[in-house]
Amino acid sequence: MKIKNWMKHVGMLSIICLSVLEITSVTNLFIPKHVKANPIELIPSSEGIIEQFKSVSLKPKELNVAKANQTLLSNDEIEGPSSIDEAIDLEQFPVHTVMATGYTAGIESTGKTAEHPEYGITFSGVQVKRDLYSTIAADLSVYPIGTILFIPDYGFGVVADKGSAITGNKIDLYYHTVDDVYEQWGKKEVDVYVIEMGDGTLTEETLLELNEDESMQVFRQQFN
Repeated sequence: MKIKNWMKHVGMLSIICLSVLEITSVTNLFIPKHVKANPIELIPSSEGIIEQFKSVSLKPKELNVAKANQTLLSNDEIEGPSSIDEAIDLEQFPVHTVMATGYTAGIESTGKTAEHPEYGITFSGVQVKRDLYSTIAADLSVYPIGTILFIPDYGFGVVADKGSAITGNKIDLYYHTVDDVYEQWGKKEVDVYVIEMGDGTLTEETLLELNEDESMQVFRQQFN
């Protein structure tokens, strides 16, 4: 009888132990490996276990939502500057105040007719040009040949010529015709920006390279 009672006690103890082990095993499923915790402390409340698990292991999740493709009109695809003036950070360049006038290749400005062998040829040897980089005249002791200026409302000017009346803080901007000079410029005081000082030389190749700069072609319509 004692043996049977002892076996009963042993059996009951085994059941209790197995129950504890099962609870411990289930509990361990909810405990991250990097968290050191006493499973027995988590047994009293399953709600406590879940809260412990949430606070340690779970992190906010975000759904990866693919954005719908957006069809853009050609004019809306790129919002960029509409003029050269807006495209350049002028604050990085030295600024000079000058009196700017306009000139042409004609007899009214140069004394040469279209039949003259040097008609339209500047002092530097290059042909006059109104383009992304236009030829301008200046006092060569102030702005040597090849100097690049930016003139608001005109664009880039490359010093290629000189004139007897163009001295000191004066510059002369090239235009195709006299009408262009009066309609588009006239005579006015303006702040110009010194992009690069020249070395006294300018070639057609250099002028062509400047005007064919790919990044500048979007502004070409301003000069056509």
